Amino acid sequence: MKQDASFFEGHEPELIYIAKRLRDALEVEGLLEAAGVDYGVETDTYTGGLLFRSERVGAFFYVLPEAAEEARGVLKTHGFKPTLQ
Repeated sequence: MKQDASFFEGHEPELIYIAKRLRDALEVEGLLEAAGVDYGVETDTYTGGLLFRSERVGAFFYVLPEAAEEARGVLKTHGFKPTLQ
């Protein structure tokens, strides 16, 4: 389930995925919800582009460390490439 920032207080959340498109962000939210994984999501910037590098905005998905393996498994099963640990 989607959690707010207070859920992660006192813990170091682990980044599991950066969605670069809204469609992907919505799908990842649905997958994590269906799997019963507690997660947080916030917008942030990342650098993208090969020839013309630029700063872009994406949806960054976080979970508690003990849920990271399960969450990454859910994403992999559905064709998403999660961030590495």
